Amino acid sequence: MPSRPRPSLPTRSRALARLRTRLPRRWPLDPFITALLCIVALASLLPARGVGATGVSDLGKIAVALLFFIYGARLSAREALDGLRVWRLHGTVFLATFALFPLVGLGCRFLVPWLLTPQLYQGVLFLCLLPSTVQSSIAFTSIARGNVAAAVCSATFSSLFGIVLTPLLAAALLSVNGAAGFSAGSILGIVLQLLVPFVAGQFARRWIHGWMARHKKALTLVDRGSIVIVVYGAFSEGVTGGIWGMLSVPRLLGLLAVCVAILAVLLVATTAGAKRLGFGREDRITIVFCGSKKSLASGVPMASVLFPGPLAGLMVLPLMLFHQIQLMVCAYLARRWAAQPTAAAPEPHAAAPPPRELSRL
Repeated sequence: MPSRPRPSLPTRSRALARLRTRLPRRWPLDPFITALLCIVALASLLPARGVGATGVSDLGKIAVALLFFIYGARLSAREALDGLRVWRLHGTVFLATFALFPLVGLGCRFLVPWLLTPQLYQGVLFLCLLPSTVQSSIAFTSIARGNVAAAVCSATFSSLFGIVLTPLLAAALLSVNGAAGFSAGSILGIVLQLLVPFVAGQFARRWIHGWMARHKKALTLVDRGSIVIVVYGAFSEGVTGGIWGMLSVPRLLGLLAVCVAILAVLLVATTAGAKRLGFGREDRITIVFCGSKKSLASGVPMASVLFPGPLAGLMVLPLMLFHQIQLMVCAYLARRWAAQPTAAAPEPHAAAPPPRELSRL
C-alpha cells in the first residue's frame, strides 16, 4: 500500500500558524505567580523535613539578606530627595499605603468566622500593612502616561518606610496564636535580616551600581529565586504543620473575593481622593497605581522573619492572590487610560518597561 505523502514545509508552516491563532496569546497568570504556585505544589507533595528543612531555612535567611542588600543598592537616595518637591502627592500615597489600607484590613475582622478563618484574616491584615511595589507601579504609570518621576519617588519612599513601618504596624495590630506583638528576637531578626543588609546596600551603591545596571537579568533571577526559596520553606513548614487541613475550597474562594474587594475599595478611594484634592490627570494616575498595590517581593521575606513556623505559609497566601489580581486589573486600567485623549500633549516620560518586567516587585 503506497504511503501517504508527507505535507510540504510551507503547508506545515501554514498549519502551525493556524494552530497558533486558535490558541490563547498568553498564559493568563503572571509567569512569576505560576512559578510560585508550582513551588507551593512541590512543597505540598515533597515538603522539606528534618535536616533538609534546616538547610532550606538557613538558605532562606541568606536569600532574604541578599534580597534586601540588592534593594538597598538599587534605590537612589538622590532621586528620592529630588522628588520631595511634590510632597502632597507622596503624602497622599503614603496615607493610602500605611493608613487607609490597614483600616480596610482591620475592617475585614467582621468577616471572621463566616467568610475568613482567624488565620486567613491575619494574612489579609498583614497584606494591608506592606509597602507598595516599585517596578510595576512605575511601569503601569508610564503606560498610562502618568507622572513617572513622581511614581519613582513615591515607590522608593514606600519601600524605605515599609522596612520600618510594616514590622511596627504588624507588632501593633497583628495577634499571632492569641499573643499580641512580637518578641525581642523577632525585632532583632528584622534588624539583622532586613535593615542591616538594606543599609549596607545603600553604602555599597556607589561602587556596585554600574555592575548591577549591566547585570539586570541576573539580578532579576536572584530576586525571584530568593522569593521562591522562602516560599518553599514557608509552605514546607506549613504542610508539616497541617496548613491544608485548615483550608477548604469555600474558604479559598472567600479569600479571593476579599482580595478583589480590597483592591476595588483602594482603587475607588485613591481615584476619588486624588480628584477631590485637585491633582492633575498625570498625578492622579500616579496616586492610583502607587497607592493601591502591595509588594510581593517585600512581603514574602518579611513574613518569613516575622512569622517563623507553619503560620508563614498562611500569611503569604493572601498576598500571592492579591498580587496576581492587582497585576491583571492595573494592566487593564493602564491600557484603558493610555487610550484616552488628553487635553494637552503629555510631557515626555521614561519609556514603559517590557511586559515581562511588570511584576518584578
